[in-house]
Amino acid sequence: MLKSDEAVTGWAALKWQGAAWFDGTWDGLRERPVTVVARRNVRPQPGFAVSQEFLNPAEIVLLDGLQLTRAVRSVTFEMRYADGLGPAIEALDMACYSDLVSIAEVAAYVRHLGPVTGVQQARDALAEAEENSWSPRETAMRGVWTRRAELPRPRCNVPVFTLDGRHVGTPDLIDPRTGLVGLYHGDSHLSLVGASKDNRQDADFRDLGLEPVAMFATDWRDVDDVARRLVAAQRRARSRNGPRGWSLDPPPWWTPTETVAQRRALAEGEKERYLRYRRAA
Repeated sequence: MLKSDEAVTGWAALKWQGAAWFDGTWDGLRERPVTVVARRNVRPQPGFAVSQEFLNPAEIVLLDGLQLTRAVRSVTFEMRYADGLGPAIEALDMACYSDLVSIAEVAAYVRHLGPVTGVQQARDALAEAEENSWSPRETAMRGVWTRRAELPRPRCNVPVFTLDGRHVGTPDLIDPRTGLVGLYHGDSHLSLVGASKDNRQDADFRDLGLEPVAMFATDWRDVDDVARRLVAAQRRARSRNGPRGWSLDPPPWWTPTETVAQRRALAEGEKERYLRYRRAA
């Protein structure tokens, strides 16, 4: 039984508050413990970890009978204690995916933290986070793009249109200057139906003058090869001549959903209509 000044934090608190991508495992394999913030001596139990950091009572919320730390504190805890910068960025990206926090809200929270464990890692993650990544693997692919391939930071899940305003597709990553496109194909894309759809999408992008590069779930065994393919594709994209056949400027009828603020502003019916495709992607 939690006392009034104790609460669940980290991934479990985010999951309880509706976060889609926090499943209580590392990479879908090893189970993670639930972390409870408690200043008293608590006997260790299987599946639970204890943080004895100070917890301001104002940072506790009650949801369905369970005391949790607010989403902004929970994700900051994840970022601070993540096993490296990449997982820290993924934690913030995925909390933003579910609109539990915005980057600005987390930045304001971190700005007022003292010299606590992991605070610099949280600051570094804030500098690279995005509010419109649709999965942890997309975020990780962005890391291959920027850190391994050392290419300019791409935009995430920005819709691509023809010059007359027809929506062609929404690539996971795109460089708006060169037209280099990054597409992450997870396990759901490995079927014949998935592969056929992906091939059609690639062809549509190429027809417009874009240069797509696909990364598959099996490519994590050799991310340097992915980086080489990205660099080569960027070289091809930069060498293209002639006018562009594509635009990232949405037509007047398009409803933008790239930021947490834009998604929060949607009515419930609009959220069902405009956001339902993100998990399937």
